[in-house]
Amino acid sequence: MPERPVNGKVAVVTGASRGIGLAIARTLGRMGAKVAICARDAERLAAAARELEGSSMSMLAIPADITRPQDISALAQKTEQALGPIEILVNNAGIGHFGPFQQASEANWDAVLDTNLKAVFQLSRLVAPGMIERRSGHIINIASLAGKNAFAGGAIYCASKWGLLGLTQCMAEDLRAYGIRVSAICPGSVMTEFSQPGKKDAAKMLQPEDVAHAVEMILTQASQSFISEVLLRPTQKP
Repeated sequence: MPERPVNGKVAVVTGASRGIGLAIARTLGRMGAKVAICARDAERLAAAARELEGSSMSMLAIPADITRPQDISALAQKTEQALGPIEILVNNAGIGHFGPFQQASEANWDAVLDTNLKAVFQLSRLVAPGMIERRSGHIINIASLAGKNAFAGGAIYCASKWGLLGLTQCMAEDLRAYGIRVSAICPGSVMTEFSQPGKKDAAKMLQPEDVAHAVEMILTQASQSFISEVLLRPTQKP
């Protein structure tokens, strides 16, 4: 295997202004990739871009709300114009809604499913034709152990992540004949702003860099095989 297998390749990371997405972008830059990051919050995104630029990596920051089809199209178009064809897509952006399902609204359902599931479908569908034409590419979906384990108050979030795992597995089957590898990473609780404060021991939780390391592992897998799913847990239960 080459020392830097993604050197010079173009990667897109959604939800990359902080937490897991920012850690993944940082890792991809260290690996030599040219990275486009996006997020809804333009101010936070600009701060993330300044941090990444300080590491001398080649990057582009594009404010985007991935629940809007026009923003998804603009993200792909601007990335390819500035950096080149998209060869790595990390669908990381996600939100949650927690509480008894009977108290949730349709708006809660739409917000979570549109972000965590529909946007992955839309963006992946947009970049897939180019990957098929080049007969190579990586799509990595950041799912969750909530896509495998039910818990009280997690109905909408769990539904989105169970759906994401099903989508990922079918995408992998549809695209593997073209040399495109589709994978899911399912972390447990990660120490980010997304985590519910006070619920768990922060010192025992996963760190964003742990998820970024799993992305690196997937991207450095030998070309004749692919890692379809990673279940990532802390050593000690938080």
